[in-house]
Amino acid sequence: MRAPLALVAVLAATPAFAGTFEVQPVSTTEWKAVYGRIEARDLAAARARIGGTVVEMLVTEGDPVIQGQKIAVIRDDKLAFQVAAVDAQLAALTAQLERAQAELTRGQALIDKGVVTAQRLDQLRTDVDVARNQITAAEAQKSVIVQQEAEGTVLAPLDGRVLTTPVTRNGVVMAGEAVATVGGGGFYLRLAVPERHAAGLEQGAEIRVTTEKGEMSGRLAKIYPQIENGRVVADVDATGLDTAFVDARVLVELPVGKRAVLLVPASAVSNRFGIDFIRVDTSQGPVERAVVTGGQVERNGVAMVEVVTGLTAGEQVVVP
Repeated sequence: MRAPLALVAVLAATPAFAGTFEVQPVSTTEWKAVYGRIEARDLAAARARIGGTVVEMLVTEGDPVIQGQKIAVIRDDKLAFQVAAVDAQLAALTAQLERAQAELTRGQALIDKGVVTAQRLDQLRTDVDVARNQITAAEAQKSVIVQQEAEGTVLAPLDGRVLTTPVTRNGVVMAGEAVATVGGGGFYLRLAVPERHAAGLEQGAEIRVTTEKGEMSGRLAKIYPQIENGRVVADVDATGLDTAFVDARVLVELPVGKRAVLLVPASAVSNRFGIDFIRVDTSQGPVERAVVTGGQVERNGVAMVEVVTGLTAGEQVVVP
């Protein structure tokens, strides 16, 4: 873990810090190092709409997918039998309709001769209408079954990458069971910060992210109000994240408060035998004093060092 860097100081010297300057304590940002996880912004399950056997599994973990892409096929053999049964019913109803239409045609020819009554002719017309309606109902029933068969195709719910595939080919699934989990919508960092730092978090604050590719900046996009297990959950937007591995841990430094610090030019610090020294101008002349230093930072093009102990506000530091 890197030491936090102090970024602000008030210096009473020239920009090159030649001679002496007066050091005054000022407020600076306190940084907290935590680990964040790279997570997908949207996480959706591609679910089976019917129960049956997985006859095709077209994706595996890590595969990119687009919304609507076929990723698996589920087959229920009972649906094929139901379609065959409805087809047989349709054939029988079609034959009944043909017979009813033939009876109606004969009835219309005989009514003029007085052989068939009008009541009988109305009954024949009703038989034709009933047969037609039965055929319509059977065709609608067949359409439902065919649609159920079509719903055996599992589609990707969004653009992204397949994260998990909990089922395998020839496996049996129930309706509503997840066949694959797809992450998409971009990636972000999710942090879990100790609740003692909750008051110091500000939405929109800039943070620092350290990856194998180097250091990058990000923004604290959202702070969740609910504290879980003594930690505040927050989301960070950062560009250039390595998304090869979802849930990978990344070192993050975020501002959690303010503190007063003192900075001196790095050229004013000398090190001997592992101890840092600074020359301080006093009324009796320059005096060399041992100090404890912190992190380094560049300010206005000049390398600066934080002094943790050994100096007090108002003292004049001698700069070579």
